[in-house]
Amino acid sequence: MDVVPTGMRGLRACLVCSLVKTADQFETDGCDNCAEFLQMKNNREMVFDCTSPTFDGLISLMSPEDSWVAKWQRINRCVKGCYAVSVTGELPKGMKQELKSRGVIYKSRDTSVKS
Repeated sequence: MDVVPTGMRGLRACLVCSLVKTADQFETDGCDNCAEFLQMKNNREMVFDCTSPTFDGLISLMSPEDSWVAKWQRINRCVKGCYAVSVTGELPKGMKQELKSRGVIYKSRDTSVKS
């Protein structure tokens, strides 16, 4: 499935995979890459905890498996769509612990902070 933001206002980026959508799209559909462990669908509070309105750059990913940029950004196994180059912010501590308990490796997408 291809994921494209429905407008330019209110865009947010997932703090785990950097997928960019509107808050409403995240609430309606969840994160197309992280739905298994980030329960954003129908949960506005989770959308605001797990996404950020502050991000830099935008990548339009059309061939994830063939793109060197996708490999460099660690999104080569993600769905086609728009992705932020850097996402400001971090997941809440409890969410990081939850991901760790599920065996999901979380690496901050905030390039302004050393992780």
